[in-house]
Amino acid sequence: MKLYIDGLPVLFPYPKIYPEQYAYMTDLKRALDAQGHCVLEMPSGTGKTVSLLSLIVSYQKYHPAGRKLIYCSRTVPEIEKALAELKRLMEYRARYYFDQDAEDPNDPILKPPDWVDPDEDDKDGVSDAGGGGGGSDRSMSEDPEPGAEGSNSAAERARKKARFRKAKKAKGKWASKHKLEPFLAVGLSSRKNLCVHPEVSRERRGKVVDARCRDMTNAWVCSKGREDPGSVELCTYHEELGKLQPGEMLPQGVWTLEEIKEMAKEEGICPYFAIRRSLAFVDVIIYSFHYLLDPKVADQVSKEMSKDAIVVFDEAHNIDNVCIESLSIDLTRPMLDSAFRSINQLADKVDEVKRTDASKLQDEYAKLVEGLQAQADARNGVNGAESIMTNPVLPDDLLSEAIPGNIRRAEHFVAFLRRFVEYLKTRMRVLHVVAETPASFLQHLKDITYIERKPLRFCAERLRMLVSTLELTRLDEYASLQKVAAFATLVATYDKGFLLILEPFETENATVPNPIFHFTCLDASLAIAPVFERFSSVVITSGTISPLDMYPKMLKFETVVQESYAMTLTRSCFLPMVITRGSDQVSISSRFEVRNDPAVVRNYGNILIEFAKAVPDGIVAFFPSYLYMESIVAAWHDMGILEEAWKYKLIFIETPDAPETSIALENYRRACDNGRGAILLSVARGKVSEGIDFDHNYGRAVIMFGVPYQYTESRILKARLEFLRDNYRIRENDFLTFDAMRHAAQCVGRVLRGKTDYGLMVFADKRFAKADKRQKLPKWIAQQISDTHTNLSTDMALVEAKLFMRTMGQPFPEGKNGVSLWDLSDVEARQAKEREHFERLMQMDLEQAQEQHVANAGAAAEKGGFDDDMLLDDENDEADDEWLIARVEEAERLHNERTKGGTAHIVEDYDAEFGDGADLFELDLD
Repeated sequence: MKLYIDGLPVLFPYPKIYPEQYAYMTDLKRALDAQGHCVLEMPSGTGKTVSLLSLIVSYQKYHPAGRKLIYCSRTVPEIEKALAELKRLMEYRARYYFDQDAEDPNDPILKPPDWVDPDEDDKDGVSDAGGGGGGSDRSMSEDPEPGAEGSNSAAERARKKARFRKAKKAKGKWASKHKLEPFLAVGLSSRKNLCVHPEVSRERRGKVVDARCRDMTNAWVCSKGREDPGSVELCTYHEELGKLQPGEMLPQGVWTLEEIKEMAKEEGICPYFAIRRSLAFVDVIIYSFHYLLDPKVADQVSKEMSKDAIVVFDEAHNIDNVCIESLSIDLTRPMLDSAFRSINQLADKVDEVKRTDASKLQDEYAKLVEGLQAQADARNGVNGAESIMTNPVLPDDLLSEAIPGNIRRAEHFVAFLRRFVEYLKTRMRVLHVVAETPASFLQHLKDITYIERKPLRFCAERLRMLVSTLELTRLDEYASLQKVAAFATLVATYDKGFLLILEPFETENATVPNPIFHFTCLDASLAIAPVFERFSSVVITSGTISPLDMYPKMLKFETVVQESYAMTLTRSCFLPMVITRGSDQVSISSRFEVRNDPAVVRNYGNILIEFAKAVPDGIVAFFPSYLYMESIVAAWHDMGILEEAWKYKLIFIETPDAPETSIALENYRRACDNGRGAILLSVARGKVSEGIDFDHNYGRAVIMFGVPYQYTESRILKARLEFLRDNYRIRENDFLTFDAMRHAAQCVGRVLRGKTDYGLMVFADKRFAKADKRQKLPKWIAQQISDTHTNLSTDMALVEAKLFMRTMGQPFPEGKNGVSLWDLSDVEARQAKEREHFERLMQMDLEQAQEQHVANAGAAAEKGGFDDDMLLDDENDEADDEWLIARVEEAERLHNERTKGGTAHIVEDYDAEFGDGADLFELDLD
């Protein structure tokens, strides 16, 4: 459908729209118009992604500036989902504009019968790699590998490349003929997910893929390989990419990760670097949070993004943790040992270069003496920034001055690193906990080793330059040394918002030392501050981001829109309820004091068994931690509870190992599909709770066993709580409850993925019944919790659950449009009602003003200071009318610019701008 939101034509790819989507897009447009930041909470399963993309793409096309969209998500599956949704949107937009004057409205605009010239031999059926359209289903596995022997393979590759280019050209001509919108959208992931090299792509570990890729694409490797072919191994895909201009690497369209890999294979280019070098030309880029928030990555990838870009952080309920992790470093004793070995290798390499090519080191030293770091960077060429040796500090904290003299020479810098690592090893020998500020650490370091603060700040940069000068390969072997250099740079750069904690033992009861040196960031606003300063519009959105005011406070930014949306329902498709006690009336809780109580464990087991009997298909249960889940599952096994539950459903368990969890999920879904039913035991903050959807039969109930608080004895958590209290006046209990409830909401939200879906949300802990917990739940969940469902026993909850399941088992009510589902006429009716209401408000203000004017004139006449003829003075009346008309026009302008989906903001905005009507007019006319 095509609808107008405050004058902006928006193409929405579905014939009907949810009221929440309309309100969401209205508020989003207000934020974009104001060029400010916003926090929006959209209920799960109500089409947040398509609403966001529809509004922003329409906004891009409507305004000549064409602001770029930077869409950040957390996981690769979520990136793929967003790309797929964007692809559907652009297909709809193309069909819509084509249908305006197309002879056949049903012509699939993005899928013409054949991209390939009909004169060409089509026996191979080469498929369209550019838009996911026509052609045969021939898989890429049938293609010969680039390294295959024989002239037939070479001829095949050349023929396919020529055919692909002709197909791409034909596609471009066809798109131009039918007036398709020029649009390029891509997703960016790691090398491991995008590599098409036949050997490197087989590696399982991402770090190995990164290292091998860098070994074949570094500037000096490429230069040497071109001068002396065969001397070093080069990536043919990367070399082919160098022949193309950045704006010509990717054809127009929306490219999913798999599609761009297929296209790159056909074209013979590297998809990873093709995306990286095309970022300046794309309309939409979708990638991970870290590409913007982690300075080590952001400096390489997002440095050239335009300042007027629109930034969206989707599923951003954990964005504060991502910010903290990006500036935190943990060092262990094995890491220091590995770093020390790397230092010895560096020393050997420096000695070797001195003997064979001393001019390299001399040139580097000369540049450092002059402070010409820019020239040193330019020496590395385009690919110099691909080194693993990146700078860990934020852009504003980078130093532009010359590197200090005591680390300019390579041998001096190596000795400097060796001394620093030895100091860290010495610090790790203590057997008691140490917590200190960066200033205290630096003072102790200076007293013991005479290492000053200034050279430490340059450690990461100096190491990067030395690695480049020495032309090192297998950089993954230097990862520990790079982490030590990053640690040195961070600890010397930041004074406030950080803490160093040395824990000599892994656990409280451990007797064998296993020290960990934590350099932990306490201030989440540090990492995201450059984003807010650089980009004018930043959208933070999620389904579970309540309470909304916590995020602007923690991340230090101001919002122009801050809204949480309720869910409009024709039927109550989800039932949240709080179980506070078992069938024997014993209170249940995961509190440390009672969590191992046999009565509590038994009651939790009975809840699982009874719901397994009453609920069909899949049940997902969440625990606060892996440790608690392991202990309670072991107790259930001893009590025979698991054996009883197996009679009704199969049981699968999430583990910290990702491959094991993937297998468990696959079998869980299989059990749900074949009717056997299954129970998945999972952990809050785990993989299952964050990125896996349990729609329809995969999740008919979610049981939250306990409140998912963080481990409150963690020294890092205690330090952060103290920091929040002292700097932001956020009380410890408020933050802990906020953090627990956002994760609980994220867990239970997995059960509902649309308004036609349904499921139970069971909070099994007496603490959920407290008002301070319920108030921190998202608005769309809190609105469904009635007082009768907040203090239930297991038996009472089962009665409610069975009644709910019987009700949901009935056919979905049709013909109730206009309530939870709108068509275009409903949207227009809503907008007409808003205009009518606003006009009525303006008319009331006019009448009140006129009455007040007459009353004021009469009061003045009674006092003798007012001539009765003034009431009949046309000039005064005309002046007053002009003034009133001007005020009304100004109010209408304000309404058109700032109104939202409902009418509440109309009154609020009018009063905020003009004050209470009667008082305002009385004040001015008196």
